[in-house]
Amino acid sequence: MAERKPIESWLTDMDGVLMHEGVPVPGADAFIKRLRESGKPFLVLTNNSIYTPRDLHARLNRIGLEVPWESIWTSALATAQFLDDQRPGGTAYVIGEAGLTTALHDIGYVLTDHSPDYVVLGETRTYSFEALTKAIRLINDGARFIATNPDETGPSPQGALPATGSVAALITKATGVDPYFVGKPNPLMMRHGLNVIGAHSETSAMIGDRMDTDVLAGLEAGMETFLVLTGLTRPDEVERHPFRPSRVVDSIADLIDLV
Repeated sequence: MAERKPIESWLTDMDGVLMHEGVPVPGADAFIKRLRESGKPFLVLTNNSIYTPRDLHARLNRIGLEVPWESIWTSALATAQFLDDQRPGGTAYVIGEAGLTTALHDIGYVLTDHSPDYVVLGETRTYSFEALTKAIRLINDGARFIATNPDETGPSPQGALPATGSVAALITKATGVDPYFVGKPNPLMMRHGLNVIGAHSETSAMIGDRMDTDVLAGLEAGMETFLVLTGLTRPDEVERHPFRPSRVVDSIADLIDLV
């Protein structure tokens, strides 16, 4: 196997890597500080489409993690970029929160329920039967079906919550139409992110806590991959997958010296 080039830019997942249930992972603050001091380009990624980068900047700042909003890349932003590339100035019926609607407004999309080009499904804590019914009817009438990410559940202090992937499955069952998922593990989200910071996959690394999204997306985008064990994936689960990360570490604290 050819030796990889030195890492010049970093992409890292947020939940399970930098923070866990609203609490920073030990070493996350030092890792971010080292990144900022190094001047190397980096992005913090999340499949969650609820919040805007400015919202997430404020949330991270409250727990002591200084991440510039320009260094945050969400599945909502990736979805907006994808739609802008596919059909500039299009129209969409959106089920989602401010993170998604703001991203679509910013790229010049018109949000409408009148013969939209796309139905775009994102994360929300208030899925309504009326909105889902409208989405189903619009897709049946020919609207293309896009979803921000395939995550089936999301975390909460009370336990698992149904997430975008689960709701997308409901719409698919009712329409027979599968969505195009833009977020991880689709490497498109990673490639768009690399373009944002002017980085190349050959000299970039992805840090994540999930084999099926973070590591897979990084691998398919051609990056070096690091799996941390502070999130969802347990050590015994790594070998069950037909692919491997470049390296498995206990936490992001073990990667500080690589920056």
